[in-house]
Amino acid sequence: MMASNSSAQETGRWSLAGATALVTGGSKGIGRAIVEELASFGATMHTCARNEATLNSCLEEWSAKKLSITASVCDVSARADREALAGRVAAMFDGKLDILVNNVGFLFLKPAVNVTPEELSRVMAGNLESCFHLSQLMHPLLKTSGKGNVVNISGISTVTGFPSLPICAFCAAKAVEWASDRMRVNCIAPGVITTHLVDDCKSGNNPHVQGVTSPDFVQEEIARTPMRRAGKPEEVWSLVAFLCMPAAAYITGQIICIDGGRTLS
Repeated sequence: MMASNSSAQETGRWSLAGATALVTGGSKGIGRAIVEELASFGATMHTCARNEATLNSCLEEWSAKKLSITASVCDVSARADREALAGRVAAMFDGKLDILVNNVGFLFLKPAVNVTPEELSRVMAGNLESCFHLSQLMHPLLKTSGKGNVVNISGISTVTGFPSLPICAFCAAKAVEWASDRMRVNCIAPGVITTHLVDDCKSGNNPHVQGVTSPDFVQEEIARTPMRRAGKPEEVWSLVAFLCMPAAAYITGQIICIDGGRTLS
């Protein structure tokens, strides 16, 4: 009987059964991979994205896979959209949320002297303000769960020489402040991952990458990576899932790089 109980407890440590989760930007790339992974471990998911057609296509695929995922249109760079999203999630999950993954953000590499006021506003709204405000809005729901878990997706530019927004500093501060609310906050910093963002860089279609030749930039980053390859979305989602599990209950305030060793070179 003791062995049976021990086995059940061990299984529970590696499960998200019964958990509720919100992942922003879940219609493609790393975000979609995270949504599907958390759902496969038993979490009831809600995600959002700006493109309704893309979301509907995802929902059809998820339904066919019998994954418990709902979705809504939301531009998280807009305050009103974030507030509406928070209201939907609160109603959907009866005022309780176990997991928040702040995944939305866009690649922005440009010399500081060339950044326009409009570009700065967009970066702040999309990459920092959305993370801060959504965490703030979801705090009551996460606190109510008694085991709230926030995972912020950033990038290795937080620890290399490229300019970056202070998502990781925010993570550390909230980990300390919210620990008494039985909440954990961690940050994942991916390197070059094979997603649409990297594809846009290779093709030169990303207007926010300047001062470098986009295709060359990607190849140079891979060349400086000890493992000599780009990462895969599934190599990011697996860590997100782990951080959300009971097995990771003593991990908070951490910045974890998934970069094939790039930050060491």
